[in-house]
Amino acid sequence: MENKNIQVKQPKYQKIAADIASKIVEKKYLVGEKIYARSSLASQYGVSSETARRAIAVLQDLEIVEATKGSGVMIKSYEKAAQFVHQFLEVQSIYQVQLEMLESIKRQREELNVLQETTERLVNRTERFKSVNPFVPFQVEILENSPYISQSIGTINFWQNTMATIVGIRRGDELLLSPGPYATFQQHDIIYFIGNDECLERVQKFLYPN
Repeated sequence: MENKNIQVKQPKYQKIAADIASKIVEKKYLVGEKIYARSSLASQYGVSSETARRAIAVLQDLEIVEATKGSGVMIKSYEKAAQFVHQFLEVQSIYQVQLEMLESIKRQREELNVLQETTERLVNRTERFKSVNPFVPFQVEILENSPYISQSIGTINFWQNTMATIVGIRRGDELLLSPGPYATFQQHDIIYFIGNDECLERVQKFLYPN
């Protein structure tokens, strides 16, 4: 599933409510003081009167302010304003983590695309040039009927039995170059190896003796 257009946002009215609560915490607004009517609040923050109404409703529900029709908004509780600001900042930090995760997924997707293109070029060169260039690798897939699944290259004496040198193993989206004798074979691995014209047949017979 593609998530290219996912955006994490908080409602404007919630941000306005948090801003007013922050001013209470900073004691720019004092308990008992009357502040803006909804229309003044809408004008100050450049939002609709409905958005301003929602912001005040949030603060009223949390008993941070008391709104009286026609006489504006009165500051009611410093402690509850502080609690709301703390919770709001926690939510903001969670949103930030979500944004960072989405950005990380995007970067990983781009890196996997590059890896896929690189692997495809390697496969294409294998097919195109293996008959004329002994240093372009052959490839074979490790299937479930191979007796060497989960065994290491060194343990099964791969080179001694096939005269082929393994130069890479592709496992899913990872490409391990020059794997060495301790690397193991897993089902669906793609093994890249070099050798003379007969080594492809020897490798296939060795990996699938039955």
